Amino acid sequence: MDHQLPAQPAPGRTHDPEGVRRNILAIATAEFAEKGFSGARVDEIAAKINTSKRMIYYYFKDKEGLFVAVLEEAYARIRRIERDLNLDGLSPVDALARLTGFTFEYQSENADFVRLVMVENIHHAVHLARSERMQSLNVSVLQVLEDVYRRGVAEGVFRDGIDVVDIHMTMSALSFFNVSNRATFSAIFKRDMVSPEAFTRRRQVVVETVLRYVAR
Repeated sequence: MDHQLPAQPAPGRTHDPEGVRRNILAIATAEFAEKGFSGARVDEIAAKINTSKRMIYYYFKDKEGLFVAVLEEAYARIRRIERDLNLDGLSPVDALARLTGFTFEYQSENADFVRLVMVENIHHAVHLARSERMQSLNVSVLQVLEDVYRRGVAEGVFRDGIDVVDIHMTMSALSFFNVSNRATFSAIFKRDMVSPEAFTRRRQVVVETVLRYVAR
């Protein structure tokens, strides 16, 4: 088992604490995504970056704290990119299509993100409940969606009365499934889920589905 150790000044190289922290998070992300929270071991993470468990606990307190930090960084990264999509200059339809397409592309190209979310759902989001940042981290995507949706309603291209959380859930669900169920769906229905052609076709379906859902 991974036990918490007393907090002490971190040994070794501390001239770049933020770099050390980023390195720990990168390796921990891969470990938790591959092995889950229960299967990942802090000593194995430490060995892969040639450091000690004490160094990791200095930055993250314990294994749960490390996993919470991994989840926070995973969500923060996608939210940062969403904010840089420059949707204000696009029409509401084009803006929603771009945001939906980005969501599909990001999740398809970042399977570790999907796996981490799956792991946390297995644990009933108990670790997210510990995070003080998580809710504020994810407010931005709803704000972006709200702006796009309200512009579309005002221009008469989107129907009124839709909760933007439902739009976000639809975008996320369609994109998430393409990764989370890729292996089983391919095996059951003998469909190629990973070729560039399959990716392009499925992306188009997801974007069209979301646009038709909100269309007036």
